[in-house]
Amino acid sequence: MMRLLFLAIEFTVIFVVVPLLIYCRRIPNLPIPYLLITALGAFLLLRRDATFGLSQLTHWGNVQPFLATILIRDAVCLMGLGIAVYLMAPQLLFSLIRRSPGLWALIFLLYPLVSVYPQELLYRAFFLHRYQPLFGRGWGMLLASAIAFGFVHIIFRNSLAVALCVIGGFLFSLTYQASGSLLLACLDHAIFGNFLFTIGLGQFFYHGARP
Repeated sequence: MMRLLFLAIEFTVIFVVVPLLIYCRRIPNLPIPYLLITALGAFLLLRRDATFGLSQLTHWGNVQPFLATILIRDAVCLMGLGIAVYLMAPQLLFSLIRRSPGLWALIFLLYPLVSVYPQELLYRAFFLHRYQPLFGRGWGMLLASAIAFGFVHIIFRNSLAVALCVIGGFLFSLTYQASGSLLLACLDHAIFGNFLFTIGLGQFFYHGARP
């Protein structure tokens, strides 16, 4: 019981209290530094955990049975999202590329390294392993990870970011849980994220635009 209580408090502080403090502007809105620090803490905890193999953080594993399915799923989802932007907000379509192609290229290159991998380490490898006693291994865990991933995006102060990240978080967790490959989950996440920036939705995930 004490173990479960400690994990529940830890989960609440990291995944609920900190996002709320940022949202309420009680602490500075610096998502990337907070992400990197928290991901480093998660890595250190995983390294001390004898039941977790650190090789999971760097090896592709047996991704061949899952890769084609995931890429097809992503293509269908992103095509639908692109059509939605075209129909509902055509002024946003490719707006970042048209306005600042250099910035788009920089984001395209750095986003998977600076943002995607730390997020996947924290919300997939760490979350799905450490909080099994709270949420189990099945649908409860997938939903908990997805909701926590979506909830942290309240810091951007728009419902679109939260909704898309709940959906994305569920898909990325499903990818990680099915394949056991953090790098495949990162690829999945990077495809979605870079596509969002490409079709002009990146402004909803950029903290500098949200005072």
